[in-house]
Amino acid sequence: MRPVYPFSAIVGQEEMKLALLLVAIDPAIGGVMVFGDRGTGKSTAVRALAGLLPAMKVVQGCKYGCDPASATQRCDDCAKRFAEGAHPRAVQAPVPVVDLPLGATEDRVVGALDLERALTTGEKAFEPGLLARAHRGFLYVDEVNLLEDHLVDLLLDAAATGENVVEREGVSVRHPSRFVLVGSGNPEEGELRPQLLDRFGLAVDVRTPKVITMRIDVIKRRDAFDRDPVAFLNHWQKADNKIRRAIEKGRVRLDELTVPDSILERSAELCAALGTDGLRGELTLLRTTRALAAYEGADTVTLDHLRRIAPLALRHRLRRNVLDDAGSTTRVERAIAELWDLPPANVVVAS
Repeated sequence: MRPVYPFSAIVGQEEMKLALLLVAIDPAIGGVMVFGDRGTGKSTAVRALAGLLPAMKVVQGCKYGCDPASATQRCDDCAKRFAEGAHPRAVQAPVPVVDLPLGATEDRVVGALDLERALTTGEKAFEPGLLARAHRGFLYVDEVNLLEDHLVDLLLDAAATGENVVEREGVSVRHPSRFVLVGSGNPEEGELRPQLLDRFGLAVDVRTPKVITMRIDVIKRRDAFDRDPVAFLNHWQKADNKIRRAIEKGRVRLDELTVPDSILERSAELCAALGTDGLRGELTLLRTTRALAAYEGADTVTLDHLRRIAPLALRHRLRRNVLDDAGSTTRVERAIAELWDLPPANVVVAS
């Protein structure tokens, strides 16, 4: 397999790395949209995340990677086997991180009739697509703002229902498809449809580093990786293992943490002041602050966690204000300062 650049070796871009780690701890946060310049490590970070994710248990032989412990998220084959009293063996499998290319066809995304099997045996069988492969993992779309509208509609349907339904060519298939959607794109090349943007729990802005020493570090590390990937990976293995353990511990602590009512009140207060539509902003703040506290090993969720995570969870949910030319991040930080008399917080990945 082609070597993948290690996550811990990525220079800077702390906000993006933190957002990816938080959705790895709690997929219910709803995914990450990364806006930024070309060549700032967006794709590198997403693909490096795959090397950090602890293995998951799947039903042996299931082509959709069903969870043997879940009674509600099973494909038709697994549901039938369990209903008949069978107890399929559970095996370890890596968490999938699947790329959805811009030129993918609809059949490639949702799945289609297995033509080879149909022609050789005359049997109508379903060939799973990318939505099946991404179940219980991550689906990454680079330049998502350039994705064709009919593919966006498919992603919206799967994200809303948690399953993929295919009715075509005499084949009727329904299978679970719950994934963390990660998108990246350059706003200068086209805007993202509001319906799809709303499905991302967190939004991150990344920019080309301005600090000379940081730019030199990026160049040196990338060159070292390209010249000798094995040695470079071995050098950063310990740091990657440390982050992996933090993810595992965070997942365990997640169920132990409760968010105080005072934090929920502050979340609702902030969303109301910013005029966000619906209640998805408050739900994202709830889940993300809890994940951040779990990742950092805190005993409870605090106002500091909320302050640090609010720009990531709310900046893409603000309506445009023709009377205010300030950026969305500035508007969120300004609302925090006005409501709670707190200075802006720096987002830093816990070490």
